[in-house]
Amino acid sequence: MSGGVDSSVAAYLITQQGYEAIGVTMKLFHNDEIKTNQEKSCCSSDDINDARIVSERLGIPYYVFNYTDNFKLQVIERFVDAYRNGRTPNPCVDCNRYIKFNQLMKRAEELQFDYVVTGHYAINEYDEEKGRYVLRKASDPSKDQSYVLYSLTQEQLKHILFPLGRMTKNEAREIAEEQGFINANKHDSQDICFVPDGDYARFIEEWCGITFDNGNFVDKDGKFIARHKGIINYTIGQRKGLGIAAKAPYYVVSKNLDSNEVVLGSNDDLFSDELTATDLNFIAIDKLTEPMRVKAKVRYRQKETDAVITPLENGDVKVKFDAPQRAIAPGQAVVFYDDDIVVGGGTIM
Repeated sequence: MSGGVDSSVAAYLITQQGYEAIGVTMKLFHNDEIKTNQEKSCCSSDDINDARIVSERLGIPYYVFNYTDNFKLQVIERFVDAYRNGRTPNPCVDCNRYIKFNQLMKRAEELQFDYVVTGHYAINEYDEEKGRYVLRKASDPSKDQSYVLYSLTQEQLKHILFPLGRMTKNEAREIAEEQGFINANKHDSQDICFVPDGDYARFIEEWCGITFDNGNFVDKDGKFIARHKGIINYTIGQRKGLGIAAKAPYYVVSKNLDSNEVVLGSNDDLFSDELTATDLNFIAIDKLTEPMRVKAKVRYRQKETDAVITPLENGDVKVKFDAPQRAIAPGQAVVFYDDDIVVGGGTIM
């Protein structure tokens, strides 16, 4: 229970179904450690208080579990390392993979609870014909979170419940209002929880205790364009904030860590029709043994498009899109779908 409306309504729905439940908030970091304003960050004292009040209203015990060390190692350090190596990470995927559905699920097992229940908008069900659990997109396409859940395993899906999967956000808020929840009209969090101001470069420099050197903006041929303010300030596809006056807009096409150069080009230069994915996890199938036609997307807020995925000898997967995709960024997740079913996904190389 993050203190938000979704997890609160999920807790209400599960108790209405007759389950014995406890409310749990995961303490993920200390605000002074990440040098942020406590009121703006996730799981602040206000959030914990909101979750506690909702739990009391539901008549269920409430606990705060400390996962700060695990979160630092598995989420923040991975985030920082990715940016330092020129990649664009997705910490929400890592948090789900290593904290919510790893550490928290282990704790649930220790406490002899059968399920971990969350406020994610996704559908988890057992397919008798396939003989396995399948993860489906939520009924509300505007809230679907299946993209960040692609790393779930069959054993984990066996012990996960998503009560909001077939609901809309408005329906969830209506339930919260009907139950008089203190957070019924609370705004959704939009930014990465440990970088609430969105200034990733500032966070990374303060976390590492270093300042990244200025370098050169160059074109695709290596020709000097201008000076940049440190390579971690830029992501693939970025246009704003480059500080360059030119007749036609420049976009970040790639980054070269060895030379500390940021390569700029036109919007057309950002399009590619293939990628390689590593660290794969499949849900709808046991493993990929032959080329498979799917729909795939390389960003959370992107609509999936037609593609063919092909297994490689080293265990990676080649993804070939029918139409070129814009700003494919190494480090992001690519997720494969068969209609509304999550086939699986991996990390873009």
